[in-house]
Amino acid sequence: MRPLLLGVLSCSLVLTVQALYSSSDDVVELTSSNFNREVVQSDSLWLVEFYAPWCGHCQNLVPDWKKAATALKGIVKLGAVDADQHKSLGGQYGVRGFPTIKIFGANKNKPEEYQGGRSSQAIVDGAMNALRSLVKERLSGRSGGSGYNKQSGGGGGSKDDMVELTDDNFDKMVLASDDVWLVEFFAPWCGHCKNLEPEWAAAATAVKEQTKGKVRLGAMDATVHQVVSSRYGIRGFPTIKVFRKGEEPEDYQGGRSRGDIIEKALDLFSDNAPPPEMSEILNEDILKKTCEDSQLCIIGVLPHILDTGAAGRNGYLEVMVKMADKYKKKMWGWLWTEAGAQMDLEASLGIGGFGYPAMAAINTRKMKFALLRGSFSEVGIHEFLRELSVGRGSTATFGGGAMPKIHAVEPWDGNDGQLPVEEDYDLSDVDLDDDFDKDEL
Repeated sequence: MRPLLLGVLSCSLVLTVQALYSSSDDVVELTSSNFNREVVQSDSLWLVEFYAPWCGHCQNLVPDWKKAATALKGIVKLGAVDADQHKSLGGQYGVRGFPTIKIFGANKNKPEEYQGGRSSQAIVDGAMNALRSLVKERLSGRSGGSGYNKQSGGGGGSKDDMVELTDDNFDKMVLASDDVWLVEFFAPWCGHCKNLEPEWAAAATAVKEQTKGKVRLGAMDATVHQVVSSRYGIRGFPTIKVFRKGEEPEDYQGGRSRGDIIEKALDLFSDNAPPPEMSEILNEDILKKTCEDSQLCIIGVLPHILDTGAAGRNGYLEVMVKMADKYKKKMWGWLWTEAGAQMDLEASLGIGGFGYPAMAAINTRKMKFALLRGSFSEVGIHEFLRELSVGRGSTATFGGGAMPKIHAVEPWDGNDGQLPVEEDYDLSDVDLDDDFDKDEL
């Protein structure tokens, strides 16, 4: 009986870890199967937490999330998605870290990022602010309700983003393009094609936004445009193929929900995307442009050029570029600066005490940051970023709740450093003997 008892106990422990919320809570458990019905088709305001059961920050949030859900019951709905289990939902809404909280208001297809605190009071305050904004929009007539197109089956996407392909434009738009294409070959009378249409349109809009147009979705009526359809041996509907420039097309392997399609498209994007640009912090605009468009911004503070020379600095930058490539699917921003060039930034991050090179990951929307405590190496940085990715990293808040002043500096010219040249003084006309006082001996 003892082994059996231990087995039961370990099963119970696993289940406890996996289930952060239960049906007895006022937090609504959301899944891939009920999310569209509960949230997207709803006229209610929703705050949805995307979490992973093993995430420490997610576990810490549970009591406050439950308390806020009870306080807001009947006013604003709070839900939770286990994004580790329902990855397609996380992919659909661009979730790249845990916990991520999104506000589903007037337009359910474009939720806003929640920027408030994580206490129950802060969550309630944030929800009420969002509710007031929603009511004002409805009063002004600017709101489109839930943003869900019920008549078209709830697509929520724009047909302008889903490209209509023909025999005439296929080669130019798809084969000659540097972008990756997912192409659906359909027949108008096909029931499965009709079911796929709203999912395909919604995915097309989300994919275009999240990949900045580098992955496109198209559709071709194979009963009309038979030249291209015959070329690729289309015999069943719908058939979906993936096209990359210069390569043979491959069959799409994945689910048919918008979440599944988006997830596959983002995988294709990361496979084909170059590493993120590695920019030097030369002024405030560079920092803002890079960090405000990204969930996280990774900043390396490298030793002074006189301490490392060009070869040493390039070695550190090479490590950062490799890590940027490894984590490019996260779509983080990557920056670097020379030690001493941005002293206010260093002071606000507390970097000076750790020596150089140093690294910080910052979230400018939440005014939070985390510091690399391990080695500035591929192994050390990978461990640091992996911990952040799963919500286990230790974070701190920027002093004063605002970004520090960024100074304008000249860009590195790629060369070794040069010591400043001292001025030569002409002392030929100075008679040292005249200034010599014998009485001082």
